[in-house]
Amino acid sequence: MTISTLRIATRKSALALWQAEHVADLLCKAHPGLRVELVPLSTRGDEILDKSLATIGGKGLFLKELEVAMLEGHADLAVHSLKDVPSELEPGFTLPAILPRADAADAFVSNDYSDLTALPLGARVGTSSLRRQAQLRAVRPDLELLDLRGNVGTRLQKLDAGHYEAIVLACAGLERLGLHSRIRSRLSAPTWLPAPGQAAIAIEARTDQPFVLEALAVLDDAETRLAITAERVMNQALGGSCTVPVGAWCTVTEHGLHLRGMVGDVSSGRLLVTEAAASSNDAVALGNAVAQALLAQGAAALLHS
Repeated sequence: MTISTLRIATRKSALALWQAEHVADLLCKAHPGLRVELVPLSTRGDEILDKSLATIGGKGLFLKELEVAMLEGHADLAVHSLKDVPSELEPGFTLPAILPRADAADAFVSNDYSDLTALPLGARVGTSSLRRQAQLRAVRPDLELLDLRGNVGTRLQKLDAGHYEAIVLACAGLERLGLHSRIRSRLSAPTWLPAPGQAAIAIEARTDQPFVLEALAVLDDAETRLAITAERVMNQALGGSCTVPVGAWCTVTEHGLHLRGMVGDVSSGRLLVTEAAASSNDAVALGNAVAQALLAQGAAALLHS
C-alpha cells in the first residue's frame, strides 16, 4: 500500500507549527510525490495559562487533543517537542521517529544582564519548570522565582514588559524561531542539566497503522533515540513528569553511552546528581541504573515533597 497523503496534528503555537512544517518538509523529501497537510489544534495545556503545569496535570496536556484527532481519523501523526511527551504513552500509540537532537541547553534571556551571576540580589526570574527552578535555586538562592507560562513569543513579551529581570527558555526553541540573538548565555551540561528529551522532535502515531509507521521510520535518528531512551527510562523509573524537578543528559560516543541524571528540590536548591556509563546496547539498563543511584542518594524524599 502506498500512502499519498499524511496529515500532521500539531499545536498552533509558532514553535509547534515550525516543528510540524519541518517534519512535513522532511517527509516530502523522503517520499517524493507525498502530500502532507497540517491539522492545527488547540490543547488544554495551551489554553490554561494562569496555572503551572504541575498543578493542572503535567505536560501530557499538550498531547491529548492531538491523540484524539488521530484516534478519530482526522490526523495520521502528531509532532511534539519530546520533552513534553510523558514517559509512558497512552495505549495504542508509539514514537516511530525521533529527529536528530538540536542544542539541548537552556537559554538565559535578559535585556540587561549577561548571565546568572550578573543578576542583582533578589532579581525576578521567570520559569514554570520545576527542574529549572531547582537549579536556579542551587546557583542563586537569593533570586525571586516566578511562574512563566505561554508560548515563546508571549514569554519574551512579558520579559520585555519588565515583569522579570530574566527568563529561562530552551535554546532549541529560540533557534528554531530565528531568535538566537535573544540568548545572552547558555546553561548547559554537565553543570546544568536539560529536561529528558529536550531539543528533540518526536513523531507520534497509532500502533495499528503499519503503513504510516513505515513511512515515518525513515526519519528516525538512531543516535538520538539511544540517548533519549536512557534519559526517558531514568525519568520513568523516578516517576518523573513536569511535577518533579528531574534533569538528564545522555551522550553517545564510540565508547558507548554516558548518562548524567539529577533530582532537585525547588525550595532548598538541593541537587542530587549522579552519572554512569554503559555500552550502546544497554540504554534501558543505564537509565534504570542512574535512577536507582539517585534513589539511593535519597531522591524519593525530594520527589515526594
